[in-house]
Amino acid sequence: MTSRTLRPRRSNLAVPASSRKMLDKARTLDSDQVFLDLEDACAPAAKPAARTNIVAALNEGGWKDKIRAVRVNDWTTQWTYADVLEVVSGAGQELDAIVLPKVQTPAHVKALDLLLTQIEKAEGFNVGRIGIEVQIEDPRGLINVYDIAKASARLETIIFGPGDFMASINMKSLTIGEQPPGYEIADAFHHVFMSILMAARANDLQAIDGPYAGIRDLDGFHRTATQVAALGFDGKWVLHPSQIDAANAIFTPAQADYDHAENILDAYAWHTSTAGGARGAAMLGDEMIDEASRKLALSLASKGRAAGMTRHDLWTPQAP
Repeated sequence: MTSRTLRPRRSNLAVPASSRKMLDKARTLDSDQVFLDLEDACAPAAKPAARTNIVAALNEGGWKDKIRAVRVNDWTTQWTYADVLEVVSGAGQELDAIVLPKVQTPAHVKALDLLLTQIEKAEGFNVGRIGIEVQIEDPRGLINVYDIAKASARLETIIFGPGDFMASINMKSLTIGEQPPGYEIADAFHHVFMSILMAARANDLQAIDGPYAGIRDLDGFHRTATQVAALGFDGKWVLHPSQIDAANAIFTPAQADYDHAENILDAYAWHTSTAGGARGAAMLGDEMIDEASRKLALSLASKGRAAGMTRHDLWTPQAP
């Protein structure tokens, strides 16, 4: 199996696979990831032709450094096997990940892993290179998320699917990704977000929020994305090009925060060295830093580095 290298997924653009026009447009946009959708964005009668569209679009290239994923249909449908077989056999070398929706148990992930392995072996592909992204979309999936998160070495992300989840628990709302009217005392999704985040972090996976369906409500998108970014999520699905820049900005550290994180790392490395006095805790300006500070700084700095940020403020050591 191939070891996983997780790349930034700040913005994850949904692209209906039934539309060649939208597939072509997606190449030119600045999202970190595109997922070509065979599920909800593709009508049943259009799915066979959509698979052909995906294979052609992936093999034509021009996706630059985007992560290229395909969302197949879930295992309860009659389409999943053909989705995976046709797309991976036809364009597996150009595919980074399969997005599996409505995951309820580890068995759903293991079944996809086994099918991918069979196809990779049959086609002579590098076994294990294609990753898996799972969507948690109902109570059963959420209850099992900790076991799901360790079901396969191919796993890269856990994604919250708010629309189906809201419907599955009879939540009183008609706007996907928005708080239900009447529940004013807290965030109705907080338990879901934290469960997904804990399962992801315990298994070195990325946590991705699902879509905000009000594509003209950029304030609503910004508000909901900012909340999950504050918790520690790595990115969010976007349904329209107008949401891409906001997602990229929200899930990228502010320049001042990035500079400060890098300075903490440099200062702590210096102060813990023999030359710097071999201290386990030290002062950085008016702030006390220690090993816990280093871990927090490394988390934020890693996101900045992955986004290609450069430092504007450089810390210089002083004699102990």
